[in-house]
Amino acid sequence: MTDYATDWRAAGACLSADPDLFFPIATGSVAAVQVKQAQRICADCQVRQECFDFAMRSGETHGVWGGTTPEERIRVRRQRSRLARRTWQPSVKPPVTRAS
Repeated sequence: MTDYATDWRAAGACLSADPDLFFPIATGSVAAVQVKQAQRICADCQVRQECFDFAMRSGETHGVWGGTTPEERIRVRRQRSRLARRTWQPSVKPPVTRAS
């Protein structure tokens, strides 16, 4: 279940900012300026980590969350996935076979 009614949102630095800033629909340099402005707001936010964690848990694919862009969150997911595959160990050891 996704928790949409969260206390951390009420403490966000973005609360008084224009929501459109965090979800730019423009492209190119206009969008880049909006993203940078949103990230500056996020930089000093006291609940930045909670915001980022929410975006990662809920699979947010749009907007700036916790100071990250959708592309940055995709990279983090991929890194975490690679790390999980590298560190995964089977819970049951395969049987040892001996040549006869």
